[in-house]
Amino acid sequence: MTPVETAEVQSAITDAFQQEWGRIVATLIRTTGDWDLAEECAQDAFARALERWPVDGIPTKPGAWLTTTARHRAVDRLRRAQTGVAKVREAAMASADDVPTTIDDSGVTDDRLRLMFTCCHPALALEAQVALTLRTLAGMTTPEIARAFLVPESTMAQRLTRAKRKIRHAGIPFRLPPAHELVDRTHALLAVLYLLFNEGYAATTGEDLIRTTLTDESIRLTRTLCALMPDEPEALGLLALMLFHHARTASRVDAAGDLVLLEDQDRSLWDASMIDEATSLLDAALRLHRPGPFQVQAAIAACHAQASRAAETDWLEIAALYATLTEMVPSAVIELNRAVAVSMAFGPAEGLALVDGLAERGELRGYHLLPAARADMLRRLGRSGEAASAYEEARDLAGTEAERRYLERRRRETSV
Repeated sequence: MTPVETAEVQSAITDAFQQEWGRIVATLIRTTGDWDLAEECAQDAFARALERWPVDGIPTKPGAWLTTTARHRAVDRLRRAQTGVAKVREAAMASADDVPTTIDDSGVTDDRLRLMFTCCHPALALEAQVALTLRTLAGMTTPEIARAFLVPESTMAQRLTRAKRKIRHAGIPFRLPPAHELVDRTHALLAVLYLLFNEGYAATTGEDLIRTTLTDESIRLTRTLCALMPDEPEALGLLALMLFHHARTASRVDAAGDLVLLEDQDRSLWDASMIDEATSLLDAALRLHRPGPFQVQAAIAACHAQASRAAETDWLEIAALYATLTEMVPSAVIELNRAVAVSMAFGPAEGLALVDGLAERGELRGYHLLPAARADMLRRLGRSGEAASAYEEARDLAGTEAERRYLERRRRETSV
C-alpha cells in the first residue's frame, strides 16, 4: 500500500472508533450481559480492521462491519466458555448495527442511550459513573482515565471493577428508567457530562489548567445524547454551554501556559463558528419552553461570547440571570458568581458585601475562588493591602500551577 492509502485506512478507523465505539459496546453489553467481554470484543474488532481493511478495502458501512466482527468474536468466546445456550443464541442472532432492535417499552432503539443511563445509575458512586462513562462510551483506556483524573492506574482499575461488579450483583437493568424516574435520571446524566467537561475545562489539580481530552470527549458524548433525545432542552442547553466555553480555549492561557482572564483574552482567537452553533442550540432549547439551569448558564455564557469587547459585556443581564439560576439551584458557588456579576454591574462595594456574607457562612471555606473574587473587588476599591492578603490566600488554596502563578502575580502587582 502507498502512504496515502495507509493514511486513509488509519483515518477511517479513527473516525469509526470515535463514532461507533459506544454503539458497538452497548450492543454487545445488551446481547451478552458481560461488560468486560463487550469491551474486549470491540477492541478485537478494531484490531481486525487494522489487518483486513488495508487488504480488503474500507467497508461501505464501517460500523456494521465492526459490530458484526465484534459480535462473532463474542459468540466464539461464549461458546468456548460453554456459556448458556440461550445467551450464545441471543448473541448470534442479534441484528447488525444498522438494523434497530427495540428491547423495552420505551420505543428507543439505540443501545447507547440505555448504556448512558446504566453508567449513570444512582446506585453507583459518582466517580464510578464518570469512569464507566469514559470507559464504555468514549472508549478511553484505564490508564488514560487515570491520567485524566490524576489517580494511580490501579485505583482507576479497581473503581471500574467495583462499578461493573455492582451492576452485576445489584441487577441494575440495561434499559431506560421508567417514565416517573426519567427526568431525575436525565438530570443526573447531564450532571456527569458537565462534570467531565469542567474537569477538562478548568482542572482542579495538576500542572495543566485545560485537559482537552476530557473537554472533547464530554462534548462528543453530549452531542450523542442530544441526537438521541432531541426534545430534551437541558441537553441542548448543556451542549450550548460547553461550546460557548470551549470556543474560548485558544485564548485562555498564554504561550507560557499562564492563565488569561476572560476580560483580557484576545477575542479574535475565539471560535466564531462554535459560538454560532452554541447560539443556535440555545435558541432551539428555549423554543421548547421548558427552562432549566443549563439553559440559564448557557445564556450567561452567551452574554460573554457575543460581546466583541469586554467593556460591552451586559453585566446587568448576567447578574439577573444568576439571580434566576440561584432560585433554580441554590448553591453557594452560584451565589459567588452572582456576586462577581453584581460587582461588575453595580460596583465592587456591592459585590464585596455579598462575598463577605458568603465568607461568614463558611460554605465555601477552602474554595480558592472566594478569596480570589474578594481580592479583585478589594483591588478595585483601592484597598491594596487587604487585596494582597486575599490573593495570597487564594494562591495557597488553588489546585493548579497555572492558577497559582496568576494569583501570585496579582499579589505582587497589588503589593507594589
